[in-house]
Amino acid sequence: MIKLGEKIKSLRKQKNISQEVFAGYLGVSFQAVSKWENGNTMPDVTMIPAIASFFGVSTDELFDFNLYEVEKQVEEICREAYRFRFTDAAKSERILRDGLQRFPGNDIILNNLLYTLDYQTRADEVITLCKTLIESTKDDSVKYDACRILATCYKENGQDDLVKPTLEIIPEIYFSKLELMASLLEGEDSYEAAQKQKNISAEDLIDMLLVAGKHLRKIGEEEKAISQFKIARKVMDAFAEDFVEAKWFDSTVYDYTREQREEIATLLAE
Repeated sequence: MIKLGEKIKSLRKQKNISQEVFAGYLGVSFQAVSKWENGNTMPDVTMIPAIASFFGVSTDELFDFNLYEVEKQVEEICREAYRFRFTDAAKSERILRDGLQRFPGNDIILNNLLYTLDYQTRADEVITLCKTLIESTKDDSVKYDACRILATCYKENGQDDLVKPTLEIIPEIYFSKLELMASLLEGEDSYEAAQKQKNISAEDLIDMLLVAGKHLRKIGEEEKAISQFKIARKVMDAFAEDFVEAKWFDSTVYDYTREQREEIATLLAE
């Protein structure tokens, strides 16, 4: 496998640009680029997507990986990390960090990593990573998910003026890939997609009912607000009957919505 520094040097020469020009694009010194090309140091992992984007190649091509094999291995890494996303975020992060050691700068792994980081205590890291993916990824699903996470991070850190401009980057989407896979595929592929979308849809529904209820309470529509909170509680309680599909999850919707149940109990008691 070709070394990263050698690949960067080769691509830079193909583009017929100097180290200074390349360094200026990345916002680093030309000495840093020189050290990469000589194999003395490696670029920071968050810079890999930007480097790949500059040269018009994927991050996997940058590292001269077999793309088909990489996709399979990356999918397995992310699947394993997902199992612990809601119950042990630190373990999920470790799995993804290990994956980045094998596949530095991989957009899919970096996108999954965002789900393990706390938006308040690690806001700078979240914002930097989101901006890197938005600017550099060639995968629209990664780009728009990074937009969503970035807007949420801004909101949670009081940067409300940046929320709307970030959200406006995202186009309206009326269906998800998982929904289509569940509806149009068969057997295990359909079942896996249905299980994953089921949990996502339940989480979204609960969140939207809470948003609606809080707004209605704020404008004085108390009876309507209570109805939204009660529906949300019923949705969560319904998932007490669900089971863990251990191949993909480590818990059920009921298990990881404990904080929302406590919040709704407080809202109904007010």
